[in-house]
Amino acid sequence: MKAPNILFFVYDQQRYDCIGAAGIYPVKTPNIDALAARGAWFERAYTPIPVCAPARQALFSGRRPEESGGLWNPHIVFPLHAQIGGYKWTCALAEAGYKTSLVGLWELGGCTPADFGFEQHISRAELAKEREEHVGKVGFKNGYFGESDPAPLEYNNTHITARRAIEELRRLHESGSPWLLFVDCPEPHLPCRPSAPFDTMYDPAEVPKWAGFDEDFEGKPYIRRQQLYNWGLEGRSWEEWSKTVALYYGMVSQCDDAIGSVLAELDRLGERENTIIVYTSDHGDMCGSHRLIDKHYNMYDDLVRVPLIISWKGHIEPRRVGGFSHGCLDVGPTLLGLVGIEYPEGAFHGADLSRALLQGCDTGLSYAVSTYNGQQFGLFCERMITDGKLKYVWNLTDIDELYDLELDPGELVNRINDDSYAERVKELRLMLYEELRRCGDPIIGWTAHQLTEGKKLRGRGIYTI
Repeated sequence: MKAPNILFFVYDQQRYDCIGAAGIYPVKTPNIDALAARGAWFERAYTPIPVCAPARQALFSGRRPEESGGLWNPHIVFPLHAQIGGYKWTCALAEAGYKTSLVGLWELGGCTPADFGFEQHISRAELAKEREEHVGKVGFKNGYFGESDPAPLEYNNTHITARRAIEELRRLHESGSPWLLFVDCPEPHLPCRPSAPFDTMYDPAEVPKWAGFDEDFEGKPYIRRQQLYNWGLEGRSWEEWSKTVALYYGMVSQCDDAIGSVLAELDRLGERENTIIVYTSDHGDMCGSHRLIDKHYNMYDDLVRVPLIISWKGHIEPRRVGGFSHGCLDVGPTLLGLVGIEYPEGAFHGADLSRALLQGCDTGLSYAVSTYNGQQFGLFCERMITDGKLKYVWNLTDIDELYDLELDPGELVNRINDDSYAERVKELRLMLYEELRRCGDPIIGWTAHQLTEGKKLRGRGIYTI
């Protein structure tokens, strides 16, 4: 019997709460919802780092990017000097006889898809060239806030990517070998520019306000409020933001339509039953929540919580998975576990969740950790841990944050100075320290005492443990 194929979708800056299956905001994603209904939907998946290139480095290596220096996106302000060595799960698949192809983004500096075992790569530049040949250059005028794309749907990024993925799917199917098809689409990353009919699918007047929109930044790190001025957002109202959010919704639904076309071809080829399907994202998008845009300089769930679906008909029972996942860190070892490829002990920082999927139990992980290291607006290191009830954010050069996610799901009130949470803060700090130590995060070399001894200013004194 042929080993199972793997069809892997990554969509850029896709919020967890903007998938219909999440049941939070009114975004229509029927194809993704159907995938979730037929597989395992992870309710508590978190990105290891909410930045595009480092998240992908974590995905392909299964290790936190701080270990190798993959701290931020390349070619923006600070040079990237990541040295990505060690075991690679995609190479293990290739060595086991899998035919491999990548369609779309490749953002790992200093290496190529071939270094990670991909025999074929249809690049973002190649996809953009196809668009330009049919559409020409379009003079967009609304910058990062988005607008309609006059290009026909078939020549929007989403559907060019899907069409090339379908071509690769057919080619891989004809090879007769097991295959890995990795589809990394650059949408719905801002600026959102959906084509008709998705550009007018949602009425801004009917878009509900984000739970975290009414932000005053009181008692929060300086950089949070400064981002308003960095981006020129300080006077932007919800009425204005709702237009951008409606375009984001439209682009998400357009992405869903493109995914549906790829899945329909998988069914036409008769490959669904022997294919493991993964759908996830590198991280979310602020899109006006907390009055902010894009990503960077915060650890709100708008950014760090991601959708994650793993489906394999006849092997993974449809259900909502309990426990946590470190998203991009976990999928590599989990896929190797599902297809039966052994790997060296300690190869991954992420966990093999295949047993949880195949046996119907939860992940066994009781918390998630995400990290950030700064970029175009200056260096600012922070580390986040959540147990689903509380979220603690360690800001190494500013006030820490604590959010009670049950009382305050919009994460508007920083409770770090509330003494009633003091004992739990101590516990979360020690849990965070142990995870950073386990993964070799160098930031704790000089600053561990902030976590282990509570040597952290909170505005009116010092915590001590």
